[in-house]
Amino acid sequence: MRFYTKQHQFYCDIDLNTDAMHVCILNSIDEVVVLKNISTRPIVFL
Repeated sequence: MRFYTKQHQFYCDIDLNTDAMHVCILNSIDEVVVLKNISTRPIVFL
């Protein structure tokens, strides 16, 4: 596993369930940039 030692511009968290993905993207000062529920169906995801 590679550990990061510097600050990044964005951070992403994905909570994967059977029929939906909950996606949250934060910027480097912890402001929410994206907060979405996305279907796990391939066509919707792409």
